Amino acid sequence: MSGRVIVVTSGKGGVGKTTSTANIGTALAKNGAKVVMIDTDIGLRNLDLLMGLENRIVYTLIDVIEEKCKLQQALVKDKKNPNLALLAAAQTRDKSAASPEQMVEICKQLKEDFDFVMVDCPAGIEQGFQNAIAGATEAIIITTPEMSAVRDADRIIGLLESKEDILNYKLVLNRVRPKMIQSNDMLGVTDVTDILSVKLLGVIPEDENIIISTNRGEPIVNMENTKAGTAYMNIARRIMGEEIEIPDFETPPPTFIDKVKNFFLATASS
Repeated sequence: MSGRVIVVTSGKGGVGKTTSTANIGTALAKNGAKVVMIDTDIGLRNLDLLMGLENRIVYTLIDVIEEKCKLQQALVKDKKNPNLALLAAAQTRDKSAASPEQMVEICKQLKEDFDFVMVDCPAGIEQGFQNAIAGATEAIIITTPEMSAVRDADRIIGLLESKEDILNYKLVLNRVRPKMIQSNDMLGVTDVTDILSVKLLGVIPEDENIIISTNRGEPIVNMENTKAGTAYMNIARRIMGEEIEIPDFETPPPTFIDKVKNFFLATASS
């Protein structure tokens, strides 16, 4: 049985797409799946930094396309997880160095050896986007609860719907601040899913540990007891078919007075 090819996309830059690819890919591998991540952001390249693998890159995606090396030679194994590998983007070329047809062929070869092929898509909807989605049959759309990001996600959904090979797509809502939602200062989870009419795969709460993990070159799912790390692990488990409830970030937590009232009500009824 061949693996699943999932493209991680957003339209808008800076919403946490590469961070999400690194963490979902790592979380899938931690759950026992064989995973390869492809960085298709040719000319920029950041996925290797987030994985702490920047010093191990010898060959890139473009080297494979130009037959300067075999595909297996270009795959960089993760330092901690033997189930996880990276195919890096080239920094010295531009997005026209690859074509959708070439990406289809690379994904076809990789899904014979891996359970999941995670494709990190560049920002925008031009050549880089077309390359990234070419070999995929599933998509994860990353957005934040801001109108500009949601509008760009809506545009991406329209493009994904027009592509016959994308069989399903789901949403990950990133950098959610529950207190701001509860005070009506931020779009709520329900607001975003209603606007986009898309099924929710997971919600990532705002977590300063993301900055720490990024600077360390260490996915946050490898850090113990972090809000974002737990959320990414749950997303991976949902992708693998587990039924895991998404927390409610919209109902205000009970106040101390509420807790006291509930205690007395419970005591009175017992």
